[in-house]
Amino acid sequence: MSIFEALMLICFGLSWPMNIWKSWTTRSAVGKSLPFLLIIEVGYICGMLNKILVHFDWVFFLYVLNFLMVGTDAVLYFRNRRLDRLRAEQEV
Repeated sequence: MSIFEALMLICFGLSWPMNIWKSWTTRSAVGKSLPFLLIIEVGYICGMLNKILVHFDWVFFLYVLNFLMVGTDAVLYFRNRRLDRLRAEQEV
């Protein structure tokens, strides 16, 4: 187990709830990047696979938690994109 790997995941993990809250309250996908979110998800999947295949420890659960939070933000991205489209249609 690497304490630095755990600290990195904790730091990243602290930022995702703020991002999710912003996505939830703004109800807009403006400024969000789906490719960015997907790249982050792939990175977390790679980290989880490393923990499963090379050395399993409790840090695996930090990867899972972060993966779920980014996934939540991605779901909100699609909701907000739909809301953006509906607002644009109403303006026309």
